[in-house]
Amino acid sequence: MSEDRNAFPPRTQPDWPRGRVLRLPHRSRVLRDNPWGDPADRELCVYLPPGYREADDPCLALWDFAAFGNAGPGHLNWRSHGEDLAQRLDRLIHEQRLPPLVVAMPDCYTALGGNQYLDSPAVGAYAEYLVMELLPALAEQVNVHAGREGRGAFGISSGGYGALWHAMHHAQHWGAVAAHAPDCGFDWVYRPALPVACQVLAEHGGDPQAFISAFWAARRPSNDEHLTLMLLAMAASYDPDASQPRQLRLPVDLHTCTLDEQRWQHWLEHDPLQLVETRVDALNSLHGLYLDVGNRDEYHNQFGLRRLAQRLEELGVDHHYEEYEGTHRGQDWRLDVSLPWLAGRLGDAVQATSRQ
Repeated sequence: MSEDRNAFPPRTQPDWPRGRVLRLPHRSRVLRDNPWGDPADRELCVYLPPGYREADDPCLALWDFAAFGNAGPGHLNWRSHGEDLAQRLDRLIHEQRLPPLVVAMPDCYTALGGNQYLDSPAVGAYAEYLVMELLPALAEQVNVHAGREGRGAFGISSGGYGALWHAMHHAQHWGAVAAHAPDCGFDWVYRPALPVACQVLAEHGGDPQAFISAFWAARRPSNDEHLTLMLLAMAASYDPDASQPRQLRLPVDLHTCTLDEQRWQHWLEHDPLQLVETRVDALNSLHGLYLDVGNRDEYHNQFGLRRLAQRLEELGVDHHYEEYEGTHRGQDWRLDVSLPWLAGRLGDAVQATSRQ
């Protein structure tokens, strides 16, 4: 298995064929008038494999959901160590571990630092943006399979959560998904960070909007401030106030950090550990479900994913689960494992559909 440490030095150009990246402008209808004034005009970055031709057979299409704090275009940035996503795809195709395929990298960044790829009145309609706007937009401009059997999604951290959430809620659009260290087991992932957020918000009079303004004005936000922004984004995603979408609220008393059980239950309703109980049919309809996590994940996702994998087994949901030696950081090398796995499952599904 190739890892980043085996890749070519950053200034060395491999001699294998290279794909190209399209930047497709798109004006969103559903993102207009979102609470934070985030742009409705965005670019969809699309990797086309070496030798791509419109006249050839349709390509498999994978959708890359970026982690919190990043967006699709960020996966094309030059790196001093390892590979950007396009370079990784070039290598995997050259090694014949991937077929020539298309990878779409949507820009779902927000003023809250990212999102969870679901619809929320306090963030924006990002699930609808993806499945109702961007999927058709790609199909109109690039030669990809029209059906779900040729389409998959993958992501790391919040991107992995988004892929898993879409598998549970929009399985009719996705043939297979891969989720690397997705947010899972919220009691361990988020609750330990709530006292930190209370302390940070206290420095801004307990006002989340004042904190957000100060965060973006700061030259070097601290790690605690980044963590607080993330928790506010989660609050906007899991427990929004539709009547006052910019009035973000954590599920605790900001002075005593006492848990508000009702507020917290709204968060837990979005935890994959609870969602799985009512989403079995959707998950069983997939052609592939891939999950993995580092055994030393700093956000403790390994504990939630262990429980999720056990429950999937009990419910009879076919899935692939792995733990590896590592943490929550530096997970890109795991794409060398998941992307060929996804492509194999989707390729088999396309062939089975063509025989029907």
